[in-house]
Amino acid sequence: MEIIFDDRQEFKKLEDGLMKKIEAVMKECLEYEGYSDDYEVSLSFVTNDEIRDLNRTFRGIDKVTDVLSFPMMTEDEFEIEYEEESLGDIVISIERANEQADEFGHSLEREICFLVCHSMFHLLGYDHMEMDEAKDMRKREEAVLEKLSITRDK
Repeated sequence: MEIIFDDRQEFKKLEDGLMKKIEAVMKECLEYEGYSDDYEVSLSFVTNDEIRDLNRTFRGIDKVTDVLSFPMMTEDEFEIEYEEESLGDIVISIERANEQADEFGHSLEREICFLVCHSMFHLLGYDHMEMDEAKDMRKREEAVLEKLSITRDK
């Protein structure tokens, strides 16, 4: 697993151990779905202003959001064997993640790990537009985070 990391924000200095947890979350999402870890993911931490611009440009929604996922693969491409293939891009607003961590009463680290997990399932083709899809996606997220002992109080 290769993570192409880009920290384009100055709101918060991120702890060194966070990247190891993020990588563990990404690998566990792949394992949960039965895939190897021969993939790369681009992960960017940005400001509220930048994620708002991206949200407006790519989704037509002019507001701040916590995370955006940009999948690179289609279902058919999962059948092709490459050494490493890009799953896509994950963009997280650290400012918004911090606000949500405060709102939910858990750590920023836990919120970031949840957002990465959530986005990984988007990159793997899952969505939550319908209630049954949302329940299925939530079940997957909870299974991955629970296995890694990433709980709301950590």
